[in-house]
Amino acid sequence: MKIFVTGATGFVGSAVVRELLQAGHEVLGLVRSDAAAQSLVAAGAKAYRGQLEDLESLRRAAAESDGVIHTGFNHDFSKFKENCELDRKVIETLGSALGTAGRPLIITSAIGVLPPGARVTEETRPLSPSPNPRAASEEAARALMERGVRVSIVRLPPSVHGDGDHAFVPILIKMAREKKASAFIGTGANRWPAIHRLGAARVFKLALDEAAHGACYHAVAEEGVAYREIAEVIGRRLNVPAVGKTPEEAAAHFTWFAHFAALNVVASSEQTQAKLGWRPTQPGLIADLDRPAYFAT
Repeated sequence: MKIFVTGATGFVGSAVVRELLQAGHEVLGLVRSDAAAQSLVAAGAKAYRGQLEDLESLRRAAAESDGVIHTGFNHDFSKFKENCELDRKVIETLGSALGTAGRPLIITSAIGVLPPGARVTEETRPLSPSPNPRAASEEAARALMERGVRVSIVRLPPSVHGDGDHAFVPILIKMAREKKASAFIGTGANRWPAIHRLGAARVFKLALDEAAHGACYHAVAEEGVAYREIAEVIGRRLNVPAVGKTPEEAAAHFTWFAHFAALNVVASSEQTQAKLGWRPTQPGLIADLDRPAYFAT
């Protein structure tokens, strides 16, 4: 199959491309630069120059493909809501291009859009209306499902970890370096689900193989890692104290990241593992984090 992949040279997307190529698929990857194109071609895929904002370009690539895996997302959190609304438009565009002929679209969502506190499953849905702008992705996907487009959702946890990580955990490391303290909120008992990037990539590939209509999968290896454990590893590695903060102190310490630092979701992947015949085999978050590689820069 010819699969169009957005975010093809990203942290998760590049691992997805590798999975697809190893399975014998032809991959057309969205890239924005010559360097990214060269990297993709060197991996054995074909490069498609464009960007998420160019919806017509995305439409053409999807229309020429047998399926689409959408891992691309603009992670500039200074305009988070705007980027979430762009993702809604991208998903609508990709789905419309694929139509109702049964060609699969696998989109990316986040465990963090689900109601906090309780253990969530693949059947749990975001609140409607949702206070989290990221829910726009699932809203767009479900609208396509109702129109007969073959869409599946893969939800990623707050921490997708591994070599090359540049997401939440490296942000925490940077903050701890700058502020000479690795902070958690209250007792740090809130929990983050987690998965290694290679495990996440495997779920995307298996979801494509399944090509189920309306399926939702959790790319989750660990249901919930205590936030305090993450902060303590960072503190020990940087030789700074791991300290609890009140909500008010946390707002000042974490600034824009305070919402993410307070996330408390326990997420099951039992249904995903059963449906896809998948088992996570990579290291857990704490073991992976507790290596020099995460603190090299």
